Amino acid sequence: MEQTKYSVGLDIGTTKIVAIIGKQNEYGKIEILGIGRSKSLGVHRGVVNNITQTIKSIQQAVEEAEANSGLKIGSVVVGIAGQHIRSLQHSDYITRKDSEEVINEEDVDTLCNQVHKLIMLPGEEIIHVLPQEYKVDGQAEIREPIGMYGGRLEANFHVVVGQVVSIKNVGRCIKSAGLDLGNITLEPLASSDAVLSQEEKEAGVALIDIGGGTTDLAIFKDGIIRHTAVIPFGGGVITEDIKEGCSIIEKQAELLKTRFGSAWPGENRDNEIVSIPGLRGREPKEISLKNLSKIIHARVVEIIEQVYVEIKNYGHEEQKKKLIAGIVLTGGGSQLKHLKQLVEYITGMDTRIGYPNEHLAGDSDEEVASPLYATAVGLLMNAIKNQEKSKLPNRETLEEHEHENEPVLAGDDGHVLNRPSNVTKERKSVFDKWTEKLKEFLDNAE
Repeated sequence: MEQTKYSVGLDIGTTKIVAIIGKQNEYGKIEILGIGRSKSLGVHRGVVNNITQTIKSIQQAVEEAEANSGLKIGSVVVGIAGQHIRSLQHSDYITRKDSEEVINEEDVDTLCNQVHKLIMLPGEEIIHVLPQEYKVDGQAEIREPIGMYGGRLEANFHVVVGQVVSIKNVGRCIKSAGLDLGNITLEPLASSDAVLSQEEKEAGVALIDIGGGTTDLAIFKDGIIRHTAVIPFGGGVITEDIKEGCSIIEKQAELLKTRFGSAWPGENRDNEIVSIPGLRGREPKEISLKNLSKIIHARVVEIIEQVYVEIKNYGHEEQKKKLIAGIVLTGGGSQLKHLKQLVEYITGMDTRIGYPNEHLAGDSDEEVASPLYATAVGLLMNAIKNQEKSKLPNRETLEEHEHENEPVLAGDDGHVLNRPSNVTKERKSVFDKWTEKLKEFLDNAE
């Protein structure tokens, strides 16, 4: 099979690294060809803190995926998250020279490029610039200003910012593992592609992806991403609490959490007890399931409340910002028993668990349809989308010409929103150009 026929998503998480190989079938669904996972060593709260260990873990996951599929992995699309990611709202405007001429792509480009010149904190770089809505001469709530008359063009932007060093470290790990970096995408955006429907994005929805080291939030309204946040807590801190509270080793704490854990303490009766084997001939330990649930409940409430603060910061209580579709939970942490009920109780919002099976072909392995793989499936979808774009005619030749350095405006799903009439190809998004800069940096660092 040729490289062009399949794509690869690589999810570098805090607890696991997943490499997933797939292709699009004739019905537009994704066929999983192979999957590999390894324990993630060297990643703490979504950030690489040990390059050597991370490279080993990536290689292990990639080798397993290659063995499962019989294919060779070349280029991968990778996700970034971690506590260094933050987002901000920014408004900007340009005054046009001639208000008698209609607004064109160049005007929108100029406005978007202006946002990229924002001065960030030392060591930070803008990753995504996502336009929300436009204003032309004070007229608000314009989705598409191109073709309108006006002298002053304004827009609200959602700007996602990250630490340059953290992102370069991820790039270095990919390169050292013998892989090509196809693209980098924000993990909450990848997860949302995998588990949210277009109707939910229109109605207003908050996606909460509970991973091992971080909890990612992405809020959509009117089909546009409105707010993103990364909270530096996840399932790992719950395991840590169980380990400390019950004086047991991490492996046992993780098993207790997944097999017997519940986010709702009222579920367990006082006499429900589980016995844990003692270490090296020591007496077994007896742990009350009610106490276990109390430990889990306390930490889960803390995580949900932090996420809820972010949802409130977005302003969901305002009528026009209301999230009609409520909350969608995904990620490994969403599999915790009675979590859905607890989230509904704390936030008062409708909640469902998000499975990435909507986009998968019918004969896909059940394991892949688990919330655990939502980000990996989303990254694979992103890789397939990039592959489709690269098949457009004359892309290579046109890229070498003068349009190469022209500014471009990318939508929340990475699609290009503006295109000059004299160019037939799909132009590179800001993020693609940024990825190329990173690749160039890594090549020079050899």
